[in-house]
Amino acid sequence: MNVLRIGLLGVAGVMVALQFRSNKPEYGLYIGFAICLLIFSFVVSGLSSVLEYMNEMGRYIGSDNTYFRILLKVIGITYICEFCSGICRDAGYSSIAGQIEIFGKLSVLAAGMPVVLAIIESIQEIGR
Repeated sequence: MNVLRIGLLGVAGVMVALQFRSNKPEYGLYIGFAICLLIFSFVVSGLSSVLEYMNEMGRYIGSDNTYFRILLKVIGITYICEFCSGICRDAGYSSIAGQIEIFGKLSVLAAGMPVVLAIIESIQEIGR
């Protein structure tokens, strides 16, 4: 992933969207959405290398890669919720954006519960 290319794409998209803001604000909003989706597609295409590194780290740790799967789920949940709430906030629907963020936080909490339970079990074993 080329960070400079993504940054320039975002800045160029904002500049084009600002040109439409005075006459046709809905076009500016559509351009912003298109740029967001384009950047999102670049991020998704770059995830394959991250997944390869995560699998390699899982091989070093052992056969049980439950925690890595949880980590990947949490990363996915946070990225998708942040992306969607940002689009809603840019469109002027901050209350919907807030609800998406709350749902994301609860989803992260639910996905991380096996880790919390494993920590509690480890603490109980140490205490015995």
